[in-house]
Amino acid sequence: MDYVQFGNTGLRVSRVALGGMTYGTPEWRPWVLDEVASRPFIKQALELGINFFDTADMYSRGVGEEIMGRALRDFARRDEVVLATKVFYPMSDRPNDRGLSRKHILASIDASLKRLGTDYVDLYIAHRFDPTTPIDETLEAFDTVVRSGKARYIGASSMYAWQFMAMLARQRELGLARFVSMQNHYNLIYREEEREMLPLCRHERIAVTPWSPLGRGLLAGSQKLQTRRAETDKLARQWYDQTAMETAIVGAVEHVAKARGVPMAQVAIAWAASRPGITAPIVGASKPHHLADAVAGVELQLTAEEVALLESPYRPRPVAGHD
Repeated sequence: MDYVQFGNTGLRVSRVALGGMTYGTPEWRPWVLDEVASRPFIKQALELGINFFDTADMYSRGVGEEIMGRALRDFARRDEVVLATKVFYPMSDRPNDRGLSRKHILASIDASLKRLGTDYVDLYIAHRFDPTTPIDETLEAFDTVVRSGKARYIGASSMYAWQFMAMLARQRELGLARFVSMQNHYNLIYREEEREMLPLCRHERIAVTPWSPLGRGLLAGSQKLQTRRAETDKLARQWYDQTAMETAIVGAVEHVAKARGVPMAQVAIAWAASRPGITAPIVGASKPHHLADAVAGVELQLTAEEVALLESPYRPRPVAGHD
């Protein structure tokens, strides 16, 4: 496993991150694995050299953090892993148990640390932009989290580039801890981030850790396999509507994969990981070959001709994933 610099920081992370959305309780989403089924994947990730683990408080309403925390305590030393979690989405029906207010951020970091069983997280992420809270309030609360030692770094996730830049500029102006990473929606069938967000991150030396690099499994052939997630994932149906463009892109991935003699997932990961400014794609894993494919994918070198073939069917599409 290769390790790369995490944006403009001294932190080094594996070129693949294991995402924790798949681990928790099927009561939250029918395709989610319970703890017994989840633990082998976290162990496998460590054995493959992955040191970057990403979860969120809203994954299985906290159960995902509990499972991730217990597994990492059992299988690794705390100082050997880079652990990230997120805050924003509702954790209950209570009116203040959501968003990026100072109240919610400071309460949420304590709750996440308790569930994870650790004194700090390496990266604390604003899961989405909160238009209802003044950004100064949000940024000062994140700064408090860093200065208290409860997070080493802070980051952000899917939003418009102007929103992210407004926060970065305000952090600089006020002398607050700055966001060092952007976790955004990016893959071969959703490339709208190339317009504004990715150039911004390269200019500001922000680490980029794209989520859904396999397009919710479409780029790995999940529709043909009729997986449980493909059948029940409402967000996949909302974001990916299997237009002629998407079909052509999936076909191109399949063509390159067959020519190379590798699974489609490796080709899709190879493309995402090799794009300018990308630090580490975040992958989920629910079958043993998923992590092996991800690790092999970041090592796969595509030719310029293969990249052109994969990219040529793409056409502009509506923004998706900011909600």
